[in-house]
Amino acid sequence: MKDILQELEDRRNVARMGGGERRVAAQHAKGKLTARERIELLLDEGSFEEFDMFVAHRCTDFGMEKDRPAGDGVVTGWGTVNGRMVYVFSQDFTVFGGSLSETHAQKICKIMDMALQNGAPVIGMNDSGGARIQEGVASLAGYAEVFQRNIMASGVVPQISLIMGPCAGGAVYSPAMTDFIFMVKDSSYMFVTGPDVVKTVTNEVVTAEELGGAVTHTKKSSVADGAYENDVEALAETRRLIDFLPLSNREKAPTRPFFDDPARIEESLDTLIPDNPNQPYDMKELILKLADEGDFFEIQRDYAGNIITGFIRIEGQSVGVVANQPMVLAGCLDIDSSRKAARFVRFCDAFEIPILTLVDVPGFLPGTSQEYGGVIKHGAKLLFAYGEATVPKVTVITRKAYGGAYDVMASKHLRGDFNYAWPTAEIAVMGAKGATEIIYRGRTAEEIAERTKEYEDRFANPFVAAEKGFVDEVIMPHSTRRRVARAFASLRSKKLTNPWKKHDNIPL
Repeated sequence: MKDILQELEDRRNVARMGGGERRVAAQHAKGKLTARERIELLLDEGSFEEFDMFVAHRCTDFGMEKDRPAGDGVVTGWGTVNGRMVYVFSQDFTVFGGSLSETHAQKICKIMDMALQNGAPVIGMNDSGGARIQEGVASLAGYAEVFQRNIMASGVVPQISLIMGPCAGGAVYSPAMTDFIFMVKDSSYMFVTGPDVVKTVTNEVVTAEELGGAVTHTKKSSVADGAYENDVEALAETRRLIDFLPLSNREKAPTRPFFDDPARIEESLDTLIPDNPNQPYDMKELILKLADEGDFFEIQRDYAGNIITGFIRIEGQSVGVVANQPMVLAGCLDIDSSRKAARFVRFCDAFEIPILTLVDVPGFLPGTSQEYGGVIKHGAKLLFAYGEATVPKVTVITRKAYGGAYDVMASKHLRGDFNYAWPTAEIAVMGAKGATEIIYRGRTAEEIAERTKEYEDRFANPFVAAEKGFVDEVIMPHSTRRRVARAFASLRSKKLTNPWKKHDNIPL
């Protein structure tokens, strides 16, 4: 009996070593952790339960039958993050460069199936050279099996991808279908075709970092949601994100203890809006002052800065925030910001996370590049996302809400539950000067200036909208946290369903 027990322990020790000491050392030399070290840091201490430790590949071509390491380049299993269950897979670059084989894919599919069945998030740590060439079409089939599960899990359980090394070719499409992608600066990259192929086909000379590094995907392409300095920071931030999310679409996000008075008065908010209507201010100041303990987890911070998205807690409960940022492009909506916010709103709606919208929007960004780029269709995505959302929606208009952008930003007409305005709000078709120039075309400059003042007095305030019931209440800025907290508290039992449909046809 003792011999068998010793054999089990010996086999486990070999499996835990992955590709061996030399390759582990090479991984550390690149500033990267091993697959198992990443899992240990992500999960609560001692909570990891591994599956398929001894699985080996079945390939017999190119002499592969002589090298069959246990685990086949991926560590899979489940554990807990702050006591809540999650499923994980972590690709092991020290074994065949983390390349995906048929059995490697089967291991990932097994935990994804279990996550769907048991209602728990899936966190994937990607560090792979791509498909295992020796296995040919079998490894491609493995990718497709994973893709199909990503699609089935979408909107059912949260899916988070951590790119912690190479992720190229077909491998990129699995993370692309997950809810959030985090990358590590200088040690991770994603692209469909690498620098060598790009040079051969288009003659462009580009490095892997420029083509698909963390900075590229967080600032230019919007593929990734966050970029971190190293593996440790990325894993710590992932733990923080998981705390804001429900385990599945059948559960609510966790309620955390809070030590912040929901009725806290913030006198400084009474002077947040500058006297000059063209002067910007930082909308993040308002978000931080509304949140419990000023805790805000921002999503896609480096992309489309004219809109802010992320999670806060109010009375210990998760709330998704979408806010125009007057510091960037005066807070105008454009193609990038519409896409960014629409995706975030749909995520919140899928997982029953209430949405707080903070509005200061002078309209959509004008120009040929926007129109040629399809701003109509992209703007419609945000409109569609807000209109189909059935979660509690609370909106606060702080300053400008002009034209179609007023409608798009969670207006009363898109089934907003509570629509508040500050006394500084201006809700109108357009700015006073532009409006009077159209209404009084051909009049003298003095007359237009006089009429502009009249228009401002009539429309540059929230009271016309309030008279029509489009704004539920004009509130004092200093009491915003109390009003928003009470609004969300009153909506906790909200029930709203859309008409039956197989699925919608959002303007993609």
